[in-house]
Amino acid sequence: MDTVPEGGGTLPGPALTCPAVTPHSAQKDQVEATLRSAKLSPAELLPAAQCLSFGPGTAGPGECCLLQLEPGLCAQLEAGASLVIRGEKDEQAVLCSKDKTYDMKIADTSNMLLFVPGCKTPEELNADEASGSVIHSQIAGFSNNYWELRRCRPKLKKLRKLLMEDPYEGPDSGKDQTSYTTEDLLSVVQASEEEIMHQLEVLDACKIEGFWRVLEFDYEMKLLNHVTQLIDSESWSLSKVPLRTCLEELGPLEPTKNPPYCVFCFSAGEVYFEMREDKICRAIAQMLLQNAVKFNLAEFQEVWQQSVPEGMTTRLDQLKGLALVDKNSRPETIFLLKVEDLPEDNQERFNSLFSVREKWTEEDITPYIQDLCSEKQTVGALLTKYARSSMQNGVKVYNSRRPIS
Repeated sequence: MDTVPEGGGTLPGPALTCPAVTPHSAQKDQVEATLRSAKLSPAELLPAAQCLSFGPGTAGPGECCLLQLEPGLCAQLEAGASLVIRGEKDEQAVLCSKDKTYDMKIADTSNMLLFVPGCKTPEELNADEASGSVIHSQIAGFSNNYWELRRCRPKLKKLRKLLMEDPYEGPDSGKDQTSYTTEDLLSVVQASEEEIMHQLEVLDACKIEGFWRVLEFDYEMKLLNHVTQLIDSESWSLSKVPLRTCLEELGPLEPTKNPPYCVFCFSAGEVYFEMREDKICRAIAQMLLQNAVKFNLAEFQEVWQQSVPEGMTTRLDQLKGLALVDKNSRPETIFLLKVEDLPEDNQERFNSLFSVREKWTEEDITPYIQDLCSEKQTVGALLTKYARSSMQNGVKVYNSRRPIS
């Protein structure tokens, strides 16, 4: 086990260890008497796993807790890595390695006795001081609980909330912009660094003048319109757009060091870039759908295809987690339902989905619960836990296990 200071912070490396020692006869007599009183056999006791000692100037036992780590995390600490406890006062603390997030839970154990070489009780130390005898090490203490770690999903809902407080509307928006650096986000979001950086990519966040920003949707569509108009006027291929020429032509519209056109393109080297068909089709679909409660599916698909740049093909699978098709209505309809707007808690997420639609097929519900799956959990396991299955017209569907108000 390792020691961790109470109150959070970066964890030190493994605790100092020393070989287990045989206590002197007086202590042994006391231990044996305790065992007899508790009606326990010495043969039933486990051997000492580790002895802890506290050097001069280090935190004392009253200021430390025991923390149980899996071998992989121990190896990371021994290699010089750090573990960080993240969480504000109103949040349940989590512990993060460089790439994973863990819940911290208190686990109880049977009583433990921790010995250090030549240890004596405080009473024995006082007697030695009075007689001028050599002072031995004092018993550090004991504990009957420790912290254990359980892998959990990173709590990334807050990341989007922070970035959406003031989305980027361009260099001339004239607003007092609230911005966050990488260090700012690491200090307030309960997730590992790698998980946060991955989510920034998912959100299409751009680093503008050292700060992470998400683009305001209307401004995002304005940029897309400028880029596609330029491509059309120059008769460029969507898969081979000259980077330097594009920046020179559009630079006055976005005079920043790192213009955010990247949300619509793949890097194809230093000379060219390729437009992201799925991303562009998805953005245009959102623009069309956000202005109507429901849209006739056939009419929507026709207008959608006409609205995307020539050479791109629209498909309904581009809208997973963004829009939902109602095949039971006549005519069939489609409406906006964004996964990022749903609750982060498992039960609340399912309650929200079942309030939108009473019965779901696995194909329809998967895009809206996929992100809830833990490392070794499947969508099927989640559905088994939070939903009840039945057959409807030969198709398996899922509905809520509890009444939805």
